[in-house]
Amino acid sequence: MAGQRVEVDGGIMEGGGQILRVSTALSCLLGLPLRVQKIRAGRSTPGLRPQHLSGLEMIRDLCDGHLEGAEIGSTEIVFTPEKIKGGIHTADTKTAGSVCLLMQVSMPCVLFAASPSELRLKGGTNAEMAPQIDYTAMVFKPIVEKFGFQFNCDIKMRGYYPKGGGEVILRMSPVKQLTPINLTDRGSVTKIYGRAFVAGVLPFKVAKDMAAAAVRCIRKEIRDLYVNIQPVQEPKDQAFGNGNGIIIVAETSTGCLFAGSSLGKRGVNADKVGIEAAEMLLANLRHGGAVDEYLQDQLIIFMALACGVSRIKTGPVTLHTQTAIHFAEQLAKAKFSVKKSEDEEDASKDTYIIECQGIGMTNPYL
Repeated sequence: MAGQRVEVDGGIMEGGGQILRVSTALSCLLGLPLRVQKIRAGRSTPGLRPQHLSGLEMIRDLCDGHLEGAEIGSTEIVFTPEKIKGGIHTADTKTAGSVCLLMQVSMPCVLFAASPSELRLKGGTNAEMAPQIDYTAMVFKPIVEKFGFQFNCDIKMRGYYPKGGGEVILRMSPVKQLTPINLTDRGSVTKIYGRAFVAGVLPFKVAKDMAAAAVRCIRKEIRDLYVNIQPVQEPKDQAFGNGNGIIIVAETSTGCLFAGSSLGKRGVNADKVGIEAAEMLLANLRHGGAVDEYLQDQLIIFMALACGVSRIKTGPVTLHTQTAIHFAEQLAKAKFSVKKSEDEEDASKDTYIIECQGIGMTNPYL
C-alpha cells in the first residue's frame, strides 16, 4: 500500500487548517504516506491547534495509521495511512474547536471504509471561523447527498465559544462509488427560512430581535416572498454554555440552497447580528452561482473522488476553493478547470463554472 511519500507545503495559499484537512483525508483515502510541513506557518498561533490535532488523531484511528509530530504547536506531521475501517470513533477538541470541521475531514474517508461508521464529534457546534452545525444540516447535507450517499447527523448537545462542550453524532454507511453532480441551474428563489437562537442566560428577546432585523433587511430587497425565521430558545439540556446566532436559508425552484449566518459576540447588539446574516445571504444570491461561497470548497474533494464529470456554478472562487483544488490535483490527480460562466444572464456578474473530471475512486472493501 505505502508508496512514495507525498510532500505538502502547509504554508501556501489558504495556509491553515484546511490544507491539513484536505491532504490528510486524501492521504487516508488513497493510501498515500504524507508529510505536511510549515503547518499554519503564517497564523498568529502557528502549528497545530487542539481542533487540528483531534481531527488528525481521528483520521489516524479510522485507518489504523501511524502519525508523527502530532502535538499542539507542531508545524510538521508525517502520516502513514493503512486500511480504512468503520466502527465507532470519537474526536474531542476539548475546546470550542468546530465539530463541523471535524466532519469535513472525516466524511470522505468513512465513505470508503470497510463497514458503517459512527463518529462522535465533540467541541463547538456554533463557533466562529467555521460553518455552524445548522449550515451543515440545512445546506451542506442535502447538497452533498447528491453525490449518492446519505448520512445522519444527530445534534446531542450544542456548544459555543469559548467553552465548547457540544456533541454531534455522525452515522454513515460506506459506498462503492460517488456519482458526479451538476449544480449549474440556479432557478429562482422560492422560499426563505431560518432559525435565530439563544442559549444559556441570554434572553429570548435577543432571538426575536435578530429574527426581526434579518426579516426587515431581506424585505428591502426581496418583497414578494414570506420570510420565515423562527426564534428559538435552545433547551437547557441540549446546549452547553451561552450563545446566540442566526442562520437564514434561501431555497430555489431547482433545489439549490444558499445561506447567510452570524454569531453573537459580547457587546454586539442583536439587530446587527441579524442584519449581518441577512446581508451575507443577499450577497450570495446576487452573484448568480448555484452554490454559496461556503459550499464551494466543501464540494471539491467529493468532485475529485466521483466517477465522471462534475460541474458547479459559483460566484467568485474563494481562496479555500482554490486551495482545495490545488491539493486535489496534487494528491488525487483529479483534473479541474475554472472558467468564467458564458451564460447571457451571468454576463454582468462574477460567475464561474468549476468542472472536474473525478478519479472514480472505488471502495476496495465492498
